[in-house]
Amino acid sequence: MKISRLQYITTNPQHAEEACKGGASWIQLRVKNIKDAELLVIAKETKKICSAFNAKLIINDHVLIAQEINADGVHLGKTDMSPIEARKILGENFIIGGTANTLEDVVNLNKLNVDYIGLGPFRYTSTKQNLSPLIGLNGYIYMFPELKRRNVNVPIIAIGGIRSGDVKNLLSAGAYGIAVSSAITHTKNITESTKEFLKLL
Repeated sequence: MKISRLQYITTNPQHAEEACKGGASWIQLRVKNIKDAELLVIAKETKKICSAFNAKLIINDHVLIAQEINADGVHLGKTDMSPIEARKILGENFIIGGTANTLEDVVNLNKLNVDYIGLGPFRYTSTKQNLSPLIGLNGYIYMFPELKRRNVNVPIIAIGGIRSGDVKNLLSAGAYGIAVSSAITHTKNITESTKEFLKLL
């Protein structure tokens, strides 16, 4: 299974389309605090867009909606359903990712056979409520050799306030890829910003 090095996180199908036009092949739909029925409509629209561009669609938190629209995967936060339970519902071919904030989180998620881990936050980000303690570049530099020593080989995606100038250092530290929201969404041209990030990766 190919895990993309650039994961674009959005709440908006149109933004997903603009990112796909720039070459994004992995869209995570993360919409909070709305009813399931409303989310289902947004998820179906985003799925249609991703299918047109042959991009993977990952649904944040909502396992049953991911199943219903036949998304490619689900991303589970620390308070969401266990990856083991999600795997029982979704089957072996579904991509399941998890959120980690510490070295121990990563080790524990690795034991639950997730396909990738979003490790962060790298720096402060306003797109996430109840933010965990920041890891910072030094945190990643410390963690990756330690994970190697423990034979943890799952792809680690750095997340949380990442800008284009951070990419080189995060990859050098050992990150497999990055997840980005604001640094693409809050630009004049989402398509061009996506292209820029893909070049850096």
